[in-house]
This record gives sequence, structure tokens and C-alpha cells, in this order.
Amino acid sequence: MISFFKKLFGTSTTELTELLNGGAVVIDVRTRDEFLSGHIKGSINIPLNQINSNKEKLKKHHQIIVCCRSGNRSSQAKSILNSHGFQNVTNGGSWQNVNNQLKK
Repeated sequence: MISFFKKLFGTSTTELTELLNGGAVVIDVRTRDEFLSGHIKGSINIPLNQINSNKEKLKKHHQIIVCCRSGNRSSQAKSILNSHGFQNVTNGGSWQNVNNQLKK
């Protein structure tokens, strides 16, 4: 049951904080316009429809946190990357959620 909620809502705040403190890169999968309207300082914008074409760039990162507006697109991005062998991807949910963890 816990794994169901973890898949639905993303990772716990404790895990997210540990990943961020460990130097995880944050990939925001919203559109460019959404990203420009507000985003996490230092995050990288790769819209969901461009994840496949950018997966080579992501291989150099030890840990990846994907985020979006609500967690839906970031869940899809995580699935896409997992299907290409990435095991180091965490769905952070909304970008505001990840941003709040950075401020702690």
C-alpha cells in the first residue's frame, strides 16, 4: 500500500531532502513557458516531450529528481527514463514541493 502512495505522490520529503543535499540534479519537465513563469533555481528545463531526445545528457548525473506542476508529467518522465535503464530517477512531484525542500 505504501508503494502505491509513493508512486502516486512521489517520494517522501525526507528522501527528497537527502537526495537534494546529496547533489541530485533537478529536471523540470514542464513546458518552457511554464518554466519561465517560475522554477527552482539551478533546475534544468527539459519538457516531457523532449525527455527521450535528451536522455544521453542525463547519463552523467548520479541522481535525478524530476518535477512538474502536479507530479503527473514527472511520473511519466520517470517511467520513460526507467524504461531506458535509468535507475537513479526520483519523482519529486510538483516543482513547488521540491523547492520547499531546498529551503529547509
